[in-house]
Amino acid sequence: MKELLRPARLAPGARVAVVAPSGPVVEERLQAGLDILRGWDLDPVVGDHVLDRHGELGYLAGRDADRAADLQRAWCDPAVDAVLCARGGYGAQRVADLLDWRAMRAAGPKVFVGFSDVTTLHQAFATRLGLVTLYGPAAAGVDFVKNQRSQDHLKATLFAPETVRTLTAAGPALVPGRARGVTLGGCLSLLAADVGTPLARTGARGGLLLVEDVAEQPYRVDRLITQLMRSGLLDGVAGIGLGSWERCGPYDELRPVLADRLGGLGVPVVEEFGFGHGPGALTVPFGVSAELDADSGTLTLDEPALR
Repeated sequence: MKELLRPARLAPGARVAVVAPSGPVVEERLQAGLDILRGWDLDPVVGDHVLDRHGELGYLAGRDADRAADLQRAWCDPAVDAVLCARGGYGAQRVADLLDWRAMRAAGPKVFVGFSDVTTLHQAFATRLGLVTLYGPAAAGVDFVKNQRSQDHLKATLFAPETVRTLTAAGPALVPGRARGVTLGGCLSLLAADVGTPLARTGARGGLLLVEDVAEQPYRVDRLITQLMRSGLLDGVAGIGLGSWERCGPYDELRPVLADRLGGLGVPVVEEFGFGHGPGALTVPFGVSAELDADSGTLTLDEPALR
C-alpha cells in the first residue's frame, strides 16, 4: 500500500469550511464549534445547507444534492484551506456518488477532517484524490465542543503535526509484535457497508487498519469483522490499531470477540488508541506510513500528517 499525498498544514488566518454531508446539525453546538475555531485564529465559513433538515427523512441534513453541493463548493473554492465535517450520523454514502471527483482532484490538496459516517468519504478521498485525510472530531460534535483533549489534539495536528506523531495506547496488546504500513480505516460498520462500492478501497494489504465503532453489540461487531474478512479486505493487513467501542456492550464481553476474530490474522493488534466515538477522541491520519509497536503500545508516524 502506497503513501498518499499530504496536504499543507494550517496557519493562523486560514479559511476553513464547515459542511454537513451526513446527519442534521444542532445549531448551538455548531456555533460553539465555530467559536473554538475562531479562537484558533482560523476563519470558519459555513456551507449554505449545514442547518437544513430533510423534510421527510429527519436523519439527513437536507437534500442529498444540497449536501453534496456544499462539500463540492467548499473543496473547489481556492480560498478554502480545509474542509471540516460538522457531524457524522448517516448520509455520506448518499452524496459520495454525486460529487465531481475530477473537479475536486483538479482543485488540489487541502485538509479534510471528519469521523464516523464520514468514513465513506475518507475512503473516496483516498481512492479518487490520493490524499491523506484526518479521522478526527466533528466541528459541531458534542465531544469536540466540550472536551479539551479532543480540541488540543486536533489543533496540534492541524498547526504543528510534528508534535503528535506518536499515539500511545491506554490498553494492552491484544496480539504482540511490530508492523509497518500505511494507515487506513475508520468506523467498522461503515467500512463493512462500503465493501463492493465503486469508491471504496479494495483491500488493506500492507496497511495498518485503524478501526472503531459505536453502539454495536458484541455479536454485531463479530458480524462486521467477519464481513471484512469474508470480503478479502483484511487479506495481507500488516497490523491493527483499535480505537473506542463506546456503547458496544461491556468491554469484557467485546474483547473476546476482537481476540477471536482478529487474533487469528497473525498480525499485531493493539487496543485503546483513543480515537473514534469515545470522550476526548484523538485525531489520526489515514494514508501515512507508520509503525505499530504492540509491545510498547505505540503508533508512530514516519512523517507528520500534514506538510
